[in-house]
Amino acid sequence: MGGIVSRIWWGGDPDVVDAYSGLSNRDTYIVQKTWALVYCNAAENGIELFKRLFHANPETKYFFVTFRNLSDEELDKSHQFRAHVINLMSSLNLAITNLHQPEVSAALMNKLGVSHGKRGIREEHFLSLKHVMVDMLSSLLGLDESALMSWNKTIDFIYKHIFETLH
Repeated sequence: MGGIVSRIWWGGDPDVVDAYSGLSNRDTYIVQKTWALVYCNAAENGIELFKRLFHANPETKYFFVTFRNLSDEELDKSHQFRAHVINLMSSLNLAITNLHQPEVSAALMNKLGVSHGKRGIREEHFLSLKHVMVDMLSSLLGLDESALMSWNKTIDFIYKHIFETLH
């Protein structure tokens, strides 16, 4: 009986991996469920994410002409900074909420790759963001090893499609 209930609940086997994304239904569920906890306070969590990125990799701040010379306190008051934060969080939200149709997420991330490639942003900058983001999610939400693996796979999928058009 548990197998039938599980298949109804998950819409199939929760551990079957989607050939396009490399994510299982379980991965998608975990990421979407934990992302909802972050996205409900998108602006503040995004600000924290960017501040952590700028401290971990100060070079990344120089890509942002309008706020590259601002202190953390000044960033909190900057409308340009907040607008970019909301843009990032919205892009992540679109990719994550569309993981059930991974080709759509991929197309969205291809567009992001094009726009960031024009600004000279490289793969290593995105990888720095990944490290900061996973650390932040882990500390903020207390993610277990399974959830961390799901997040890493998801970010790898997202980045694969950003990197396709970044160059």
